[in-house]
Amino acid sequence: MALAAVPGDGGATQGILRRQALRESAARTYARALPIVPVRARGMTVEGADGRRYLDCLSGAGALALGHNHPVVLDAIRAVLDSEAPLQVLDLATPVKDAFTDELFATLPPGLASRARVQFCGPAGTDAVEAALKLVRTATGRDGLLAFSGAFHGMTAGALAASGGAPAAGVMAAGVAAAGVTRLPFPYDYRCPFGVGGERGAELAAHWAEKLLDDPKGGAPHPAGMILEPVQGEGGVIPAPDGWLRRMREITAARSIPLIADEVQTGVGRTGAFWAVDHSGVEPDVMVLSKAIGGGLPLAVVVYREDLDVWPPGAHAGTFRGNQLAMAAGAATLAHVRQNNLAGRAATVGGRMLERLRRFAAGRPQIGDVRGRGLMIGVELVAPETGFATGAGVAPTGAGPVANPDHEEAPGGTTPYEVSRYEASPGGGAPHEASPGESALYADAMRTAAPPAAPALAAAVQQECLRRGLIVELGGRHGAVIRLLPPLTITDEQTEAVLDRLTDALDASIRTAGTHSRELPPTAAPFAPPSTGDHR
Repeated sequence: MALAAVPGDGGATQGILRRQALRESAARTYARALPIVPVRARGMTVEGADGRRYLDCLSGAGALALGHNHPVVLDAIRAVLDSEAPLQVLDLATPVKDAFTDELFATLPPGLASRARVQFCGPAGTDAVEAALKLVRTATGRDGLLAFSGAFHGMTAGALAASGGAPAAGVMAAGVAAAGVTRLPFPYDYRCPFGVGGERGAELAAHWAEKLLDDPKGGAPHPAGMILEPVQGEGGVIPAPDGWLRRMREITAARSIPLIADEVQTGVGRTGAFWAVDHSGVEPDVMVLSKAIGGGLPLAVVVYREDLDVWPPGAHAGTFRGNQLAMAAGAATLAHVRQNNLAGRAATVGGRMLERLRRFAAGRPQIGDVRGRGLMIGVELVAPETGFATGAGVAPTGAGPVANPDHEEAPGGTTPYEVSRYEASPGGGAPHEASPGESALYADAMRTAAPPAAPALAAAVQQECLRRGLIVELGGRHGAVIRLLPPLTITDEQTEAVLDRLTDALDASIRTAGTHSRELPPTAAPFAPPSTGDHR
C-alpha cells in the first residue's frame, strides 16, 4: 500500500513520542528505532497518527501470524465478549479453554500429541521457558542444562541464563550466569564456529556435543535437559540443519536427556511447516509455545510427554494463565492456519523472497548472507572493505564460507577447515602451541572468514525502510541482520512491495555509506542501532 500523500497530525505524533521518551523506562526498545504512533491496523498495513501507512514485517515480533485484526480473530474475541463468559479464570476448565486445547493438540507432532500434557503459564514466552526448565529438573532430579551459542529464550533469570547473551547483557542479575548452563556450538553456516560451514560444520557441532557429554572431565555432568531453537531468531535468523536436529534428538534420547524445542517464534506456520521441528521429523520431549498461539493476545504454554508430568499442584502457576480472550483468538488462529495451509503458503512465498534477495545480493559485498526458512528471513550486512571478504574461497553472494578448491591436504588428510581442532578440546582444555604447519592451516582458514558485521549500516537500512513505509526488525550477534517476519497472510502484491522497498533501502544505505568507507562503530553511526530482540 502506498504511503499517504499528505501527512496527518504530525504535531500530535511528536507530542506523544516526546511524552513517551520522558515517561517510559530506558529499557524500551522498538520505540527508539521506530518513531511511529500506530492508530489503526489491518492485515499487514499499519497507519500512524500522522496518516502515514506502513507494511509491517515485524508482526508483533512474530505474534501476529494472521496480521493485524484478522476477521477470524476479531470474530472469536467478540463471541467471547458477547457470551458474557469470564475473561480470566486462573486454571479452571472452560469451554473456550477446551476448544483451544483440542485445536492445539490437533497441530502437534503426532507422536507427542498422543501422549502429551499441557501446562498453561503466565502470558509470556519467557515464563513458559522457565516452566520447561523447572519441569525437566523436577522430572530428572538433575540441575544442569545444555544450551547453544546465539540462543535467545527470554528475559527472566532462567531463560536469560540459557540464552547466548541477551541484547543488553549488562542487565543480567547476580548469579544468573552461574545457573549450571553448558554452552554448545550452534551450526551457523556463514560464521561457522569451526571455520567450515555446511554439512561438515554441522557434523562437527554434533560431534562436539556428543564428546563433551561422554567426557567425564568435560565439565558437563549429566544434564536435566537440552533447549534449542529450530531457527534462531534473535541470534540472526539461523535455521538449524535438519540432520543436525535429528542428531541432537539421537544424542539426547540415548542419554535420557529431555529435549526442549523453543518454538515461541518459529511456531504456527512461520517457517513453512506448522512447527519448525516438523521439517526434520524430530519429536521433542517438551515444546515451549507462545506468540502466535494467542492470535496476537498474550498466551504461553508448555507441551510435554506425559511421563514428565511429575510435579505437584502449584509447582508452576500464574494469575493470568487463564486468558479466555487469548485462548479464543488462539484457537481461531490455529484453525485458520491449519485449514488454509498457510504454512505451505509461507514456504512458497518465503522461498520466492529468498530467491529474489539472493539475486539482489550478487555483486553487493555489503550483503554478506541471505538466509531463512519460510517467512522468517534474515539479511546479514557486513563491512567487506576491511579485506576479510575478498580472499579465495569466499562466497560473494552470501552463501557462507565455501571450500577453497586449491587447498592442499596436510599430513594425515587434515584440511584447512579442520584447524579448529587445534585450538581447544570440547572439555575446555588449553590450546597447545601451533606448529608452523598448523599456523599455515589457520591462516588459510582465516582467508575464508566472513567479514565483520555492519550494525550501523543495518540501522541505516532500517531507517531507510521506515522512510519508504516498511517496518523491519534488527537482530543477530551485533544487530547487523535485517529480519523479516511478515504475516502468513501476505499477498503477492505486498510481497513485491516489501522486496522493492527493502532493496531500494539497501541500495540507498550502501550508496550513502560509500563503497570504500569503513563501518562506523554503533555509537558513531548516524542511526544508532537499538537494542534488538523480542523481549518475551
